[in-house]
Amino acid sequence: MWLPALGLLIGIVAGLVFRLTVPAEYARYTAIAILAALDSILGAARAELEDQYDNIVFLSGLLTNMLLAGLLTFLGDRLGVELYFAAILAFGVRLFNNLAIIRRHLIARSRALYRRPSSLTSEGE
Repeated sequence: MWLPALGLLIGIVAGLVFRLTVPAEYARYTAIAILAALDSILGAARAELEDQYDNIVFLSGLLTNMLLAGLLTFLGDRLGVELYFAAILAFGVRLFNNLAIIRRHLIARSRALYRRPSSLTSEGE
């Protein structure tokens, strides 16, 4: 699970240190790439919480998501149709779904951690 976190940290630091601007014609591609990366990172976090994380699955999913989303955007640009909306919708739904599942896992863990031991409660009163 350290690989996605390290990549995110390197990306944030690089974005803060280097003042790069994205040309307008590549703005959609950049947005899709960011959404694909966030989707993969949240999917990796969810898999880690479910004890199913695998680096190969993470990297292959990241590359596949980015390639497919980029291809949809490229084809849409060539056809004059906004096909990248399909990728935005899919990634958006998956982002919120994964975030909700992660939140539920964290709440369940915190409840289990802070639950009072049953031996301290009085049952006869």
